[in-house]
Amino acid sequence: MSVADSSEEVCDGYRPPLQQTMIIRARIVVTMDGPPVENGAIVISGNRVVDVGKFPEISARHSSRKIVDLGKRALLPGLINAHCHLDYTCLRGQIRPKKSFADWIRAINSAKANLSPEDYIASVNEGFAEAARFGTTTIVNLCAFPELVAQIDEPIRAWWFGELIDVRGSDRANEIVDLAVRSLKPKQNWGLAPHALFTASPNLFRHCEEIARRGNILLTTHLAESYEEFLMFCEASGPLYEFLKEIGRDMSDCGRRTPLAIFLGASGGSTRESFRSRAQTNWIVAHLNELAESDWDLLATSTEVAGGGSTAKFALVHCPRSHKYFGHSPFQFEKFRERGFNICLGTDSLASNVDLNLFAEMRQFQETFLKISPEDILSMATVNPARALRQETRLGKIRPGFYADLITVPCESSSNVFEEIVAFDQPVDWLMTDGEVRSK
Repeated sequence: MSVADSSEEVCDGYRPPLQQTMIIRARIVVTMDGPPVENGAIVISGNRVVDVGKFPEISARHSSRKIVDLGKRALLPGLINAHCHLDYTCLRGQIRPKKSFADWIRAINSAKANLSPEDYIASVNEGFAEAARFGTTTIVNLCAFPELVAQIDEPIRAWWFGELIDVRGSDRANEIVDLAVRSLKPKQNWGLAPHALFTASPNLFRHCEEIARRGNILLTTHLAESYEEFLMFCEASGPLYEFLKEIGRDMSDCGRRTPLAIFLGASGGSTRESFRSRAQTNWIVAHLNELAESDWDLLATSTEVAGGGSTAKFALVHCPRSHKYFGHSPFQFEKFRERGFNICLGTDSLASNVDLNLFAEMRQFQETFLKISPEDILSMATVNPARALRQETRLGKIRPGFYADLITVPCESSSNVFEEIVAFDQPVDWLMTDGEVRSK
């Protein structure tokens, strides 16, 4: 179907000045805010979407605007990677699966020992470019060296989380956190990431939470990722326990509670107060693969104390291909969904994955959870992570007032567009972030 008439300028692949208003037309517009719009179009002004609808209606309301006709494609919100470590892009293919999680930690520590600051910066830049190539327009990046982020200009929207570890020096927890804050503050979007319960001290977690509550910033962490972590905290045994004991970690918190119970502060009479305190902080939790039956009761109690409803829970990130790489216990998606958790998808790092392709993560998830609809799977890479980042009024949908962060994929049939999107297995050939076309 041709565009209106010859008096209108057809600008296939046109890249407008930042503040120019333009119409973008596609075979179908997948808004994630209602049914897909066939023969759809949107209007972009500057870096925002200002109108969405059928092309004839849009072109009538905005008759003097330039038009980009994307042809037989689906136009959809850019993907949001809810958990990644771009620092390790350069480690792709270097660390084969190990017999134990502790052995993998040893291997990645050994590989990191040979990297210079310049290597890390190059790795992050390469990771940004790869993520964008596969349709990611927003990424949650955990950075091991926050002091380097000032040297990086991200080409897509990024949330920088300083990944913090004090396993060998918990007396320096406040200093470590404060240094990270000073490095990250110049960035528009930033947060803190105490790495995990087994590498970050209670003092470090507490100081991060104090700063988060004062500054209304986000926090993220790895939790209950491996069975070895579960054994370490529940039984004071296993390869991870032995490894950390060997390097001098204080192991006095081991042998009594599950990782989730420790995270939620579930101990004696202070349980409800601890739940209430943690619920006041915005957490994005990665993994949560290893839970005891008692943990499900704790999750119910934490929700009750926090006031009920999905907004009272931390967001949860599942990384399907990294999960498969490690051979973790099955992810309890249905149980989490029944309890109202906001579940997002991430790639994790290339130390446990082959690329930064969220379409591949969606396909891996679909192979594991056959009953979940393609639309719900796509939500875990758009709407859900936008909500986790508290950007549900700006990102994850195509809607007036939202950022113009958009991608396209080929669309042969509008009857199964979500299936086509999840099945897509190539780099995207058109991507817009903040109202600017970055690739075409």
